[in-house]
Amino acid sequence: MALDDLYREVILDHYAHPRNRGRLEPNDVAMEGANPLCGDELVLYLRLQDGRVEGVSFEGHGCSISQASASMMTEAIKGKTLDEARALVASFKGMMRGEEPGDEMGDLAALQGVRKFPVRVKCATLPWISLEQGLDEYSARR
Repeated sequence: MALDDLYREVILDHYAHPRNRGRLEPNDVAMEGANPLCGDELVLYLRLQDGRVEGVSFEGHGCSISQASASMMTEAIKGKTLDEARALVASFKGMMRGEEPGDEMGDLAALQGVRKFPVRVKCATLPWISLEQGLDEYSARR
């Protein structure tokens, strides 16, 4: 199986069977994100405890890339410290700009193929930008 095929399988699996979908109550962060050009919308929920992501979920609708990216992101940040989550955001955004993904990316590296379609990069980064904004807003309240 070619690497592109394997990556497609991972993305399709997360789209067809999204992880951590639904509203998370109680939550410390509820951040809305939208890409008006293509209609992707999501709300990201975080529950934080002792500086870690104790719970995370999302709801919304959109293309397979945005929904798979949100599902994969929730899996990747669960249990991480806020600093680790921020570092993962930076690594993901770097990967979308063409940087080689590091080992910390794991299955998220499957989304690097999106770079071949610049118009879809916004779909893949929507959940990550929402996460970054949510963490910024949370930090500002503290």
